[in-house]
Amino acid sequence: MRRPMLIAVLMLLGSAWGRSAMAEEIVVGLQAPLTGQNAAFGEQMRRGAERAVADINAAGGVAGRKLRLELGDDACDPKQAVSVANQLAAKKAVFVAGGYCSSSSIPASKVYNEAGVLQITPGSTNPVLTDAAAAAGWNNVFRTCGRDDAQGRVAGKYLADHFKGRNVAIIDDKSAYGKGLADETRKAMNAEGLKEALAESITQGDKDFSALIAKMKQAHIDAIYLGGYHTEAGMILRQAREQGLGAVLIAGDALVTNEFWNITGAAGDGTLMTFAPDSRRLASAQAVVAAFRKVNYDPEGYTLYTYAAFQAFKAAAELSGSTDVDALSEALHKLKAETVIGPLEWDAKGDVRNPRYVIYVWHDGKYAEM
Repeated sequence: MRRPMLIAVLMLLGSAWGRSAMAEEIVVGLQAPLTGQNAAFGEQMRRGAERAVADINAAGGVAGRKLRLELGDDACDPKQAVSVANQLAAKKAVFVAGGYCSSSSIPASKVYNEAGVLQITPGSTNPVLTDAAAAAGWNNVFRTCGRDDAQGRVAGKYLADHFKGRNVAIIDDKSAYGKGLADETRKAMNAEGLKEALAESITQGDKDFSALIAKMKQAHIDAIYLGGYHTEAGMILRQAREQGLGAVLIAGDALVTNEFWNITGAAGDGTLMTFAPDSRRLASAQAVVAAFRKVNYDPEGYTLYTYAAFQAFKAAAELSGSTDVDALSEALHKLKAETVIGPLEWDAKGDVRNPRYVIYVWHDGKYAEM
């Protein structure tokens, strides 16, 4: 064979091998608020996703196939979330970790169901996400986190136990997450015998809470329960202290970011929140936590929950030998996935079995379990 022809044949073979290798990649996605006021949580999720994909690929991929990660920024906006879901589906993603805000995950789940995409959310806790999917007969929606009915029971009981005979305000931000969590907490608190002295709603993006704080001062509020995100929580607390209201602020898992303290400063001292036990301390997480800290990143909040979502996908794909959503769903319901946040099993709705929540307290710029 003449040399030019040999070179041409080799180039064609190389191109064919390249196309074959690309075809063997498994496309996976991340839907998260990479911009906007919840970008701190989007950063946690992005870090978790990228580290998980890198680690899985370094260990040989999924059944020998490498993962290719596609990112989608929903900014915690429901309309943008639908657009992101359609984009990830168009890129042939077979699995998406996300979103963070329940108000984004819920509308996106319909798109993923129609496209046959497995969705595992690390941070959307509103019960409606999995309840509605199960009621509709979908099989593609799962979580690695708990639900707000479990989280609300812990917060409601704490309020009833520690503020009996005192004045509690229940505030929500009208979002799927915030209102849902506030309602669950109020229900649990009321069931334990404590009735709220004040119930109010705010709007995400509000910055001046003077009128709300004046109402709380007039009602002699001792504790504020907020169903909402860290930005408004931080501003309400800081302004409350400036206006002489010393009520304890209690909120949910949307405060598990150091950005909360950046907003409040010393005013945040003593703030309480509910979240799962610190997964960074688990033996199953030590290697991954060490890898993060080696690059000066603390995998707080939902970083490891996102990492675990990719581990769950890998386990289901390898058990089923498929990336088809029906096979993945069936596998997830059968297996116990070993993850950085411990072993995970799922019920018929796609919710994690036996989720745990505990109370954390903020002190001197850091949060720790009480």
